[in-house]
Amino acid sequence: MNGYLDPVAAADPESLRLFCFHHAGGGSSPYRGWQRALGPHITVRPVLLPGRERRGAEPRFSEIEPLLADLDARLDEHLAAPHVFFGHSMGGLIAHRLACRRHDRGATLPAALIISGCAAPHLPWPLPPVEALDDMALIRLLTDLGGLPAPILEVPALLTAALPVIRDDLRVCADARNDARPPLPCPIHAFGGEADPLVDELDLAAWREHTTVHSEVRILPGDHFSQFDRTDSLFDRLRPLLRHYATPGPVPAHA
Repeated sequence: MNGYLDPVAAADPESLRLFCFHHAGGGSSPYRGWQRALGPHITVRPVLLPGRERRGAEPRFSEIEPLLADLDARLDEHLAAPHVFFGHSMGGLIAHRLACRRHDRGATLPAALIISGCAAPHLPWPLPPVEALDDMALIRLLTDLGGLPAPILEVPALLTAALPVIRDDLRVCADARNDARPPLPCPIHAFGGEADPLVDELDLAAWREHTTVHSEVRILPGDHFSQFDRTDSLFDRLRPLLRHYATPGPVPAHA
């Protein structure tokens, strides 16, 4: 089994693959219900980074380039078929940089990038360095962003285990910023929450500098993480968008 990908039940081999990259401190579990919501002509492939969930015993990455090299090598055979990348927050940065790496070496590219809750990568990193935050300051910051679910906050052992993972993921995010890359020949669809305290509409609109073709911004109700709490509005927009890339035609207008 590929360490990054969970086993997938029987799926149409001709379906469009949707590779989903998770946020900092997160895992692949929030995406496991997406197959039922987006299928049957889409195969959802959640990507799980090491150091969490079933990969909890594996060493984590704290820099972007070694992570990209490992992802590229181990996902390469799965990226030969038509696919789209979806990335939320840190996942958006990873999805973009993985596409850039593959473009540099002439490998198959995603039909599109769908970026959620993530400012364009040439913009300054909006958070203080993790080295400047003690555990209590980091917890306050993450709580304000809605990034620490109640079950973790209520169990000290879970919180203690989560903080090192979050710190390394935030180091990856900071390392991925302010690194100029040529624009990609892939459309970029940027989604954001209207009450997101971390990423605003201008931050999302700036993704237009990273594509030579189509880009757009879609603003949804909620904050930085509410798309995963209330997925209906996100799915209502993803379904026609993914149908377009599964059976190309005019890009659907704003819903």
